[in-house]
Amino acid sequence: MDSVLHASGRIGPRTLLITTAAVPLTGWAVHAVALHKKLAATKRDPLTGLLRRDAYTARARRLLARHGDKVTVVMVDADHFKQINDGMGHAAGDTVLAAIGARLTAWAGPRASVGRLGGDEFAVVLELTSDRRAHRLEQLVRMLHTPVTLDDGRTVDVAASVGAAAPASVGSRDLTALQRAADAALYDGKHSGRAAFATAQHVTVPSINGRRAGRPGTSVWGRAA
Repeated sequence: MDSVLHASGRIGPRTLLITTAAVPLTGWAVHAVALHKKLAATKRDPLTGLLRRDAYTARARRLLARHGDKVTVVMVDADHFKQINDGMGHAAGDTVLAAIGARLTAWAGPRASVGRLGGDEFAVVLELTSDRRAHRLEQLVRMLHTPVTLDDGRTVDVAASVGAAAPASVGSRDLTALQRAADAALYDGKHSGRAAFATAQHVTVPSINGRRAGRPGTSVWGRAA
């Protein structure tokens, strides 16, 4: 007991004050970390781990503001997804969506904005210059057409349609306009097995619920159908 009292006696008022103050701060730090994780989770789609629409949009706009004409906007739509769900079950469909999310993340890299917009629709905004665009989009198409292996060992043949747009070709740095153009290009090349690249005319394509086929004349790159 004396040794304890003796040790305590060596603790000065300043040290005691700092130690006492650290206790509630530690509690708040733990709370802050937990809160940060909770907020981060709300920004992510639980199935794919990709950003939800609002978080994706905010990051995408920051990339456009920072990199301007060096940015490419990519829209991705899984092909024949309903057939997978209906024929192989929703668990298989979930596995396919998770695989698409992982492939998009690996392809785009950590600095990109990669989001699941809903259902089987995805979007990517990344720094990608015109001299590398064709090669990188071909690479993406090949990745998205690689079969997915399920937990039970079954293999699912998958495919996805890809449309891309860039500020220089579309004539706008507005994210909504770029997504509309990329989406219209995607529908021009739907089921072709190739990535379709938008031009300025795709910005004016009318849409119904955000979806309608674009106009002809789109350039395409990628895997042959």
